[in-house]
Amino acid sequence: MTPDLAARFARIALGHVERPYPHKADHVMDGDADSYRPQAVHPIFYGSFDWHSCVHGYWLLARVRRLFPDLPEVAAIDALFDRAFTAAKVEAERAYLDRPSARGFERPYGWAWALMLASELIVQDSPHAAPLAPLADAFVARFEGFLPKLVYPVRAGVHANTAFALVLAERHARVTGNTAFRALLRDRAEAWFGQDRAAQAWEPSGEDFLSPVLTEALAMQALLPADAFAPWFAAFLPDLANSQPDTLFAPAQVSDRSDGKIAHLDGLNLSRAWAMGSLASAVPGAAGAVLREAAARHLAAAIDEVAGDYMGEHWLASFAMLALTGTDGAVAA
Repeated sequence: MTPDLAARFARIALGHVERPYPHKADHVMDGDADSYRPQAVHPIFYGSFDWHSCVHGYWLLARVRRLFPDLPEVAAIDALFDRAFTAAKVEAERAYLDRPSARGFERPYGWAWALMLASELIVQDSPHAAPLAPLADAFVARFEGFLPKLVYPVRAGVHANTAFALVLAERHARVTGNTAFRALLRDRAEAWFGQDRAAQAWEPSGEDFLSPVLTEALAMQALLPADAFAPWFAAFLPDLANSQPDTLFAPAQVSDRSDGKIAHLDGLNLSRAWAMGSLASAVPGAAGAVLREAAARHLAAAIDEVAGDYMGEHWLASFAMLALTGTDGAVAA
């Protein structure tokens, strides 16, 4: 990660977080009078094609601001945040959740990204952290109400993936010192994934942007103590040192970047790089080397594809930032 690349990512996000159209709504109509205009309903997160992509576009900008505070783009980021994170606008976003038909709104992907954004503002002691807190608190409460009811995890490689939400929510729990919330996340991860062995890795599917196998491992790494994670991971991917299952280690091919679902596969390459890089830090010897080498291949396959067609441009830079700086945001060479 370099200042030039961070500036490029910032310019991409600044170009779409306030772009209202095209827009894909996650909105249930309750009646004929229930119209939907993005900016009226979501006065902060109306851009970037959909609500969750707008949230993590703001997260990307917050991370750029923390890691590279001297960039010229930071002035535009600060001005944007001053416009966006007002008490009135945050309350409008929070109030949307009170609609009876909004119970499943952005569950769990958007919930998790909202917490990731809030935690990024908290760690940099941003003046915008406090105004956003009521919305973050609402999503913590939603997680607390929902996770105990989720008997089975969602293992798909798209937005509903449970493990991905756990990873982002865990960071918020840790940053805020919410030990009860983190304990809930760990309890559910152990219940869902604790007995998983010898993962088959039948992936990717045609529109994955997450690896079900690697994202599960990333969640367990985030939530288990190191001495518990090591034996679990060794049993989960027992032939990792031999690059098996081999489907995990070949970057996905993207045939049409103007197709929003096929373009997900660029995100898969980036999120695999993120997961592999994180996991490699906890895995010694040949298995760790396999992960590091595969992470580099996946990153190289997608890093130049974060801009171009809007179907990818409205979200891919966020996943590139994850791949390059990790969950917590450290600049690596």
